[in-house]
Amino acid sequence: MKKITGFIRLYFYDVNRTVLLFVSLLTAALIFCNYHYGIDPWISHHDSFILRFGYRYILSLTTFIIPYLIYQLIKPAEYFSNTAFLLMLFTAPAIFSAKMAMVYDFNLATTSHWNHYWNRIIYWPLRLTVLSFILFLIWKKYYRHDSFFGLTIKNFEWRPYVWMLIIMVPLIAAASTQPDFLQVYPKLKMVAVDINNSSNAWFYKLLFELSYGSDFISIELFFRGFLILAFIKWAGKDAILPMACFYCSIHFGKPLGECISSYFGGLLLGIVVYHTRSIFGGLMVHLGIAWLMEIGGYIMTP
Repeated sequence: MKKITGFIRLYFYDVNRTVLLFVSLLTAALIFCNYHYGIDPWISHHDSFILRFGYRYILSLTTFIIPYLIYQLIKPAEYFSNTAFLLMLFTAPAIFSAKMAMVYDFNLATTSHWNHYWNRIIYWPLRLTVLSFILFLIWKKYYRHDSFFGLTIKNFEWRPYVWMLIIMVPLIAAASTQPDFLQVYPKLKMVAVDINNSSNAWFYKLLFELSYGSDFISIELFFRGFLILAFIKWAGKDAILPMACFYCSIHFGKPLGECISSYFGGLLLGIVVYHTRSIFGGLMVHLGIAWLMEIGGYIMTP
């Protein structure tokens, strides 16, 4: 734990305070606009993949490129003259926007309930597969001499992350008493009607939670693996703040408290990955928090 607090202390000692202030103000302004004007629900409302993708891309690009532009205005850097950096800068939001815009409905069962259930089960793993394949192609072309965007146990120590999860338990317990939290969690309620009367309901619930957990692999691989470990090649520590702002924007459909905390959580995990070059610690924390929130929501739901 001392090592991680050392990483955090070093980052905030080195970071440009003016850039940190303006990126934080940008993030706060975007959060306000989302919850005041309903940006995320409005985007999700569109049936067309092209429209969902287009609007997601505009939002994602805004949250990703503006922090880099703030760096460029306040602390000019050479990476904006690098063609590969510019290509990745505009490509990265497109990759995740496509993932978020993906909606499908396969005919997988004879009844509507089970068809809904099995579509939810393959929903997150399929998106993980598509995202991983795209990132693999990028890695193969530009980064194959490094680990696959942080999928390495080198420099990984599990104990500090256990303490992080222990610290989160009372916070999640408090959050699980709030109405806006219970409107979203547990995610399991999305399929509760489909499986509650099944003789093996526990198995289908476990399968759902494992499927849900796979989404956090894609999030860690993309945000901490790709947006940090690919971009430090050009931007160094400057890659952390844009990632955190972008990461916060994918929580616009979540309870307000979770959205706000995601910015600070993104900063923390980005700092850790920058130093360790491994995403396993962040994945451990992210999965742990997600399943703790599921448990909290499950316990508190009448």
